[in-house]
Amino acid sequence: MKIFGFLRQKNRYRKLEEGRIQSSVEEVSIAFGDSHGMNLREDRCIEQVSTEKDLLRDICTAKRGINLQTLEQVILLAVEIAREGREGRKIGTLFVISDEQETLKHSKCLILDPLWHHPPEKKRIEDPEMRETVKELAQLDGAFIVSDDGVVLSACRYIDASSEGIELPLGLGSRHMAAASITKQTQAIAVVVSESSIVRIFDNGEIISEIIPELWLLRRHGLHLIGPYSTRSVDQVTVASKNQ
Repeated sequence: MKIFGFLRQKNRYRKLEEGRIQSSVEEVSIAFGDSHGMNLREDRCIEQVSTEKDLLRDICTAKRGINLQTLEQVILLAVEIAREGREGRKIGTLFVISDEQETLKHSKCLILDPLWHHPPEKKRIEDPEMRETVKELAQLDGAFIVSDDGVVLSACRYIDASSEGIELPLGLGSRHMAAASITKQTQAIAVVVSESSIVRIFDNGEIISEIIPELWLLRRHGLHLIGPYSTRSVDQVTVASKNQ
């Protein structure tokens, strides 16, 4: 597969270098920049990567303060939705993970909740039948609320959280604003699937990572991360994460 070296500048990518490497090789690009996201230089290194856990290690860290297995399962499901779409079309959706009691307080159902009163053991995020159910329900408006221990509690929820003090890059819509707002107001993490096939992770009101499921998207979409970030690529999935 092709891996591209790239530099973020004015919210666009400029191709610097193109080459072929095996899918078991991971390219990490660390860009250093000022507060306006204008990068000064780029350092790159190549590592071996073998699993999704390696790819997501910058996101699924203990500092998130939530169940990392649940977060990983949600992210992988979000990437599947971004890649596959549904019924031949791209779809967008939102997952809010952990701090479920506060999240439920700051949201309400847009329709009769299709998951209400189903037994918890049937709604676990790692269950294949539940994952297919989520993919179907993702075509409807609203967010999924996922408990810290991995139960999908509710679907089709309107997030009612204050957006005061939230600043997002231009071009991101109401779904991203809802993700930023709820993670600013609670201890939850939010995962957004965009109809442009990019998955974005929010923590404390800001984007902490962006996942590009197909490498060719790098040539079409600029990232919205502000400041220094790094990227990891494997098996035609690229993860860009803010440096900690």
